[in-house]
Amino acid sequence: MQKTILSVLNNSEKPKTLPIWLMRQAGRYLPEYKKVRTQAGNFLNLCYTPELACEVTLQPIRKYAFDASILFADILLIPDALGQKVWFVEGEGPRLEPISSPDELTLDNLSQHMKPVYQTVSLLSERLPKETTLIGFAGSPWTVATYMIAGRGTPNQAPAHALKHNDAHAFQGIMDVIVEATINYLAAQVEHGAEVLQLFDSWAGSLNGDDFDRFCIAPNKAIINGLRAKGITTPIIGFPRGAKNRYVDFAVETGVQALSIDQDIALSSVIADLPDTVVSQGNLDPLCLIDGGQDMFSKVDEIIEVTKDRRHIFNLGHGITQYTPPQNVSAMVSYIRNKG
Repeated sequence: MQKTILSVLNNSEKPKTLPIWLMRQAGRYLPEYKKVRTQAGNFLNLCYTPELACEVTLQPIRKYAFDASILFADILLIPDALGQKVWFVEGEGPRLEPISSPDELTLDNLSQHMKPVYQTVSLLSERLPKETTLIGFAGSPWTVATYMIAGRGTPNQAPAHALKHNDAHAFQGIMDVIVEATINYLAAQVEHGAEVLQLFDSWAGSLNGDDFDRFCIAPNKAIINGLRAKGITTPIIGFPRGAKNRYVDFAVETGVQALSIDQDIALSSVIADLPDTVVSQGNLDPLCLIDGGQDMFSKVDEIIEVTKDRRHIFNLGHGITQYTPPQNVSAMVSYIRNKG
């Protein structure tokens, strides 16, 4: 049976049916996820327990039959594997012991540390429906670095901006370690069965001008080049969230096969200049799924209309929120499927 996501990424022709998957499609909005999360004890245990991580990855596939399944993990597994202390506070999110130098990190334990994640990928490769594409992922260096330097998520990524200004050498060293770790991490995901990769640069929008080129485009390109140098031809989706008028620059200069686009920019304005060789992905506002109904269907129709003449993967402009009624996801998927 044909894998629609793989087909749209590997072929130049528009598929007969619109492929669909959602960022954070496995997660807190699903009652069945909450049960497994409780069983795991804490979030990192869930990420590092292959049977449980596999189960929560499969839940939305059973429920909605999405065309792709994305590995259940977290972008902060990389700093955890590099020796930085990482933990999650219930209701507040991630916490890390802040770093300011690459000397505080080590690549020595990466392979061993990530073994449970690779086991999850292997399990998914065996258990997913044959028509479902398996997506592996990692956070992009700038986004991961912002957490590593600040010790938590920050509204404007000021601590990372301060370090790159005050100690450019140390900042670049941290970025270089993340790049190397991410190349090896993603390569291993492919070796264990990942068929597509996505790079999440969630805080790319806080980079402007030359900084966007140096700390968003350049490190993402380095990861892609590093994977290609290893002989890995797996399609790669890039998501420089908040890139505004730099989306197309990112796609062209990094060499991604697909570009995921957030909801804060008109999809038409991006794809007007996006080469046909690059698949578009996105960009429904996740908040539309909370309200559902005709407003949601109208927004879906807009995306379908704008992308009718190009290869496109239907997705959100960011991750699904925990407040989303599962029945609204079902309604949206049915609506898209019935469109053909």
